[in-house]
Amino acid sequence: MDATMLVAGSMIGSGIFIVSADIARNTGSAGWLMMVWLITGFMTLTAALSYGELSAMFPKAGGQYIYLREAYNPLVSFVFGWTFFTVIQTATIAAVGVAFAKFTAYLLPALDEDVTVMDWGFLQLSAAQLVSIAVILLLTIVNTRGVNSGKAVQTGITVIKIVSLLGLVLFGFFAFNLDVWRANWLSGNAWHLHRLNTDGSLAEYTAFAALGAVAAGMVGAIFSSDSWHASSSVAGEIKNPGRNVGLSLALGTIIVTVVYLLTNLMYTGVLTMEQMAASDKDRVAMTAAREIFGPLGITIIAIMIMVSTFGCNNGLIMAGARVYYSMAQDGLFFRKVGKLNRFSVPGVALWLQCIIASLWCLSGKYGDLLDMISIVVVMFYVLCIIGIFKLRRSRPGAPRPYKAFGYPALPLMYILMGTAFIVLMIIYKPDYTWPGVIIALLGIPVYYLIRRRSSLPPNSDVGNSK
Repeated sequence: MDATMLVAGSMIGSGIFIVSADIARNTGSAGWLMMVWLITGFMTLTAALSYGELSAMFPKAGGQYIYLREAYNPLVSFVFGWTFFTVIQTATIAAVGVAFAKFTAYLLPALDEDVTVMDWGFLQLSAAQLVSIAVILLLTIVNTRGVNSGKAVQTGITVIKIVSLLGLVLFGFFAFNLDVWRANWLSGNAWHLHRLNTDGSLAEYTAFAALGAVAAGMVGAIFSSDSWHASSSVAGEIKNPGRNVGLSLALGTIIVTVVYLLTNLMYTGVLTMEQMAASDKDRVAMTAAREIFGPLGITIIAIMIMVSTFGCNNGLIMAGARVYYSMAQDGLFFRKVGKLNRFSVPGVALWLQCIIASLWCLSGKYGDLLDMISIVVVMFYVLCIIGIFKLRRSRPGAPRPYKAFGYPALPLMYILMGTAFIVLMIIYKPDYTWPGVIIALLGIPVYYLIRRRSSLPPNSDVGNSK
């Protein structure tokens, strides 16, 4: 239960309430809006079912870091850990923190992102940025007090937000607007893939650009579905990890995928595509709530999203620190990060993560962070799933309490789809995708610098269980 709620809670954050506006602009139709979420759901579930084999083989804290180390070598796992620390986890924590602050501002306008608290010329500090940092700080303190404190918050909040989302869906279907449904699904444009601008104007795509539009739409959906591997990062603290990690990955992703599909179907029953695309600051859930509940809807959805993002960040903070802890245990990170505090959790790792995530809160906008995170996230997912094929060949006799579902067809499909997404993102959204790739590649010289200082041979398998 706790591991499944960690997975689901880390997945459900701010994205489902926001990103459908951008998907609507990129796809322009209800059919393709749902198709983006279906493709992403299929990829996420396929990856989770494939990761079950890896989690059963290596039921240790560290998750992907451990899998990459075992399948490849310490260099590949370090580059992942480096990217996880500098971009993937810390920027995700920041993006979710920023979203929490944005919706808090609906209830307390003095905390809006447009309210400047400090202005140093080269850097302006808004009230929303301070709120996002404060939330990250609070949850870091909670998690330094022991895993029981973190899991109690996580399980409780995740149950609340799943029930709340299903409640929103249910009320949305009660408020079903037949004219809106016809406009979205029965007008002949349900599968017309085109650009829909906020002013209602349309732009057609060329054949190849249409693929780029689908990939661009998937950025938000992938971000919303990310962190499904959270339980694998804390495997060392889960009972019977060989069974329960893989099971929690499967159950958590199935629950969230179904909830996401129902939520977006509900959107198409209460909002036209034009309304979704033009939602104020992309807050499509706010627009839908206003149609469902009237003026009271804004308050209801704002509270829902505050609870959702709070719980999501708790799961991200809890899981992320265990990766840096595993790196330090291998001699590839600051030595103190590999120490447990008196509550038996990696306290130094948690505080270091808190500092970097807070810096991202100061520098990155929500959409820009999404672009940078999504491409590097999928890159390492693809590498991990290729690792399943590699380990089947290099360690055929290794114990595999659970084997990847649908092997080799489903893992291979994920590899092909993930690679296509990466290529299309580099072509069509280069401004923030290239920086994410460059930050990842910078991990290579950093790895060799650390190896030289520690006087270990470059290809040493320190920490490797082979």
